[in-house]
Amino acid sequence: MNKKYILIILLVLALTLSACERSASTAPQTTAATALADFPLPVATSGMNIIETAGTQTAIASEGMPIPTASGSETQVPVVETPDPNATSTPLPTPTVDVAIIVDTPVPQPLVQTSKPGTYNLHQGEFPYCIARRFNVNPDELCSLSGISCNQNYYAPGALLRIPQTGGIFPGTRALKAHPAQYTVRAGDTIYSIACEFGDVDPMNIAAANNLSGAYNLTTGTTIQIP
Repeated sequence: MNKKYILIILLVLALTLSACERSASTAPQTTAATALADFPLPVATSGMNIIETAGTQTAIASEGMPIPTASGSETQVPVVETPDPNATSTPLPTPTVDVAIIVDTPVPQPLVQTSKPGTYNLHQGEFPYCIARRFNVNPDELCSLSGISCNQNYYAPGALLRIPQTGGIFPGTRALKAHPAQYTVRAGDTIYSIACEFGDVDPMNIAAANNLSGAYNLTTGTTIQIP
């Protein structure tokens, strides 16, 4: 009796083990529907469809509209503005800077014109050479015509000089000092003696430049303009 139970138990165990081996070694059955579900369906790729799709996306992109993707989401394409070749740009205003320009303006020449007279009377502080410079004549011809020596140390005020109307000009530089300039009056100066210091300046021009009239008196230490 005990042997029968043992044989039955062994048989049941053998059947059970056999069933487990068959279930593990047998591959699961798949259907065509299941296989199609595991792979994405092919998308129509005919030549006409590709052209239409590309044209549509290009038009959408040019308008800056979002392009739909395969997943259904939208991609925003930025719009790039093309500059107008006919547009004119307005130049920025140039900043201005106020700059003070200091110009050393020469003293304007008075309207008194230096003419060559036939005769001339010397004033205090004048001598034949400065008169020859002023009127641009040869000093030797001036002294010879006037009957005096050009080498004297002193010439009395009022002495008469005869000014050559023809002949040579002054031999050398007429101006002894550069001008226009400023001059500080010294004791004993007159417009005539100051004119001789500059050589080719007419005393009347000095008087006109400094608004002098009448006796043309000068004050020692004052500054006058030499035109």
